[in-house]
Amino acid sequence: MNNNRKNFFDRLDWTLILIMGLFCIVSIAAISSAQMSGQYATNFVPKQLFWYFVAACIISVMMYFEPEQYKKMAWYLFGFGVFLLAVLVALPDSMALVEPRNGAKSWFHLPFADIQPSEFMKTFYILALARIVTKHHEVNPVKTIKTDFILLGKIFLTLAIPLAFIMQQPDLGTSLVFLAITAAMIVVAGVAWRIILPIATVAIAAGGTLLWMALYKQEFLNDVLGVKTYQFARIYSWLDPYSYSSSDGYHLVKSLNAIGSGEIFGKGYKQHEVYVPENHTDFIFSIIGEEWGFVGASAVIVLFFFLIYHLTKLTLQMKDPFCTYVCAGIIAMITFHVLENIGMTTQVLPITGIPLPFISYGGSSMMGNAFALGLVFSMKFHHHTYMFGRDD
Repeated sequence: MNNNRKNFFDRLDWTLILIMGLFCIVSIAAISSAQMSGQYATNFVPKQLFWYFVAACIISVMMYFEPEQYKKMAWYLFGFGVFLLAVLVALPDSMALVEPRNGAKSWFHLPFADIQPSEFMKTFYILALARIVTKHHEVNPVKTIKTDFILLGKIFLTLAIPLAFIMQQPDLGTSLVFLAITAAMIVVAGVAWRIILPIATVAIAAGGTLLWMALYKQEFLNDVLGVKTYQFARIYSWLDPYSYSSSDGYHLVKSLNAIGSGEIFGKGYKQHEVYVPENHTDFIFSIIGEEWGFVGASAVIVLFFFLIYHLTKLTLQMKDPFCTYVCAGIIAMITFHVLENIGMTTQVLPITGIPLPFISYGGSSMMGNAFALGLVFSMKFHHHTYMFGRDD
């Protein structure tokens, strides 16, 4: 017995729809309050509502295509995403279409909106990795150390292509998202832990060494690796923001002051007093913490927990390995975004400019996340539940 006999409404994921509705309410409320600081003359609330409408349309269209069709389109979408990144990097900075902003060349400045190709590339990359892992396991049903290394080679080669263009923008935050997706996919793909652990150990040791050298061996990094002086300031302002409160640590100090001043229950809706730059985008959590306090901020975190829990529950229900890998990649992407955004506003992690999914203002981010959730809605809509399981 399968779900082909269910009607249209029974096949919808109403739990996920409810969660997205709650995110929309939180986003509109937070943005409406954030824009009262007077940083911009634009009213972002109608625009955010428009992007939520666009996201709903994207999900509705994607839901009608079966997962097998996305599997067939995986490489075409990946190639299209790489093409957009290549064009973005190749066009001269003097062109208004790709003029850098805040030191990063990451957007196409179109008449109706600024589009960031890397937001869509994340999901295209997840589809490509899911296709690679699925095909690899079909060709190599018996898993060995050799086959695991071959799989890792395929994964890292695929990663290197978009990562090379994104690092040229440069966009460290998005690059870290790709690494997080890759790490999750490697684990879910079943690569032996005797391979994963040494690689992880080397990566952690390398990261710790670079951090130590940034603090105590700046000359070496400057002379040998070409690290610029201003790049060290980002690390110093993260570790000791109040010593750099008038320069690189300004954003973080303001964010900490805002969240801390909210205390347990917050100051009340639209009662924020601390000026936080970019408080409707990357630092939206600072507004939530100041106005709604620890209780309100915790409620938002719990909402994200329910989203991740629900996506994990769906992943475990999937019978098709391709669907399982896609869902795992999406979970990794959203989870890293949430951890990094909230972490950077509370000094747990360095500031990288990553938005808070479904809450921060932004068309590209909303559409990119909608494309990812559209895949989940499609898998749920076309999912077959059999009484005695399936042999294939």
